[in-house]
Amino acid sequence: MIGCDYHFISTEPMEDERKEMGWEVKTAQPYEIKSFVSKENLKKAIMIADKSDVVITGSAPDTFIEGRLKNNKLVFRYSERIFKTGRWHILSPRVLAYLYSRHYKYRNNNTYLLCASAYTAGDFAVAGLYKTKAYKWGYFPEAKTYDINQLLKLKSSKTIEILWVGRFLGWKHPEAAIEVARRLKKDNISFRLRMVGAGEKEYDIRQLIAKYNLAEFVSLEGIMPPEKVRKHMERANIFLFTSDFNEGWGAVLNEAMNSGCAVVASHAIGSAPFLIKNGINGYLYRNGDIENLYVKVKRLAENRVLREDLGCNAYQTIAGEWNAENAAKKLIALFTAKLEGKEYFAEYGPCSRALELGNNLINK
Repeated sequence: MIGCDYHFISTEPMEDERKEMGWEVKTAQPYEIKSFVSKENLKKAIMIADKSDVVITGSAPDTFIEGRLKNNKLVFRYSERIFKTGRWHILSPRVLAYLYSRHYKYRNNNTYLLCASAYTAGDFAVAGLYKTKAYKWGYFPEAKTYDINQLLKLKSSKTIEILWVGRFLGWKHPEAAIEVARRLKKDNISFRLRMVGAGEKEYDIRQLIAKYNLAEFVSLEGIMPPEKVRKHMERANIFLFTSDFNEGWGAVLNEAMNSGCAVVASHAIGSAPFLIKNGINGYLYRNGDIENLYVKVKRLAENRVLREDLGCNAYQTIAGEWNAENAAKKLIALFTAKLEGKEYFAEYGPCSRALELGNNLINK
């Protein structure tokens, strides 16, 4: 949108695990990817960061913005939540030292916060930071355009298609999906649960499938490229997202909603309170509450109209609001206002005011 006046600077290589999952850095001419490991490029990166009108920085070292901070130039930090395992960590001297050196010193500066989790603003507010300077943000995977009627036809199987996607890790709780499957089988509901991914908990999941005699109902699909995951989402009626508070954002939620799935997601996931309006474009359930999770999955499994309504509304949420193009437009409006010394909060969605959420959820 602003042409060649934009630079993206990578300060570390992409993780091998991500590459194995099919992700890659793509670029188009006339842009060029250069190595980040040379002293020449480091010097150039610092120069660009110092001279730009605006810098957005994540977990990169403050080396790149020391000059900006010293001269009170416009900086936007983006961050997932900082207290994933509990806000009591604020009592740690090491954490206090980090917050002081990186944030508190510049609390009165022209520095703002883009919250890549619904819980980020609340985490920083515990330390007295960014209380009126926090904006809703996130991650923005590709938002595809569908004919919603054609998309619903892909989901017209008589057997309810349920999808779970993620690494098989403890904090992603794949076992919760198996427990849902066990209860659906017990209640004689026709379904198929597909689980995409792999990881250290895979053996445990296979053991649970055998224990509950679910081989006929549950399939482990393994790791696959993102485009194949999307194909599964396009055919899925219900998408389960069972992570706890360790899930910083969770971009699969964007993708599942964009694919018209009726989503049931743990309230602990960073993206969930931003993207989901409970009962309108998806369901939130209390983190760790399997009964609460199952009640909502069963409700969707037994009500096609409800599934389709939530799925259509989920699609519209991504297509109309939570997508990269719209986020970029609002971000430019925010930057323009700040450079002119004006206040700006979008009415809703990206760049609207991020509220200070606690970890609790009152959920129906």
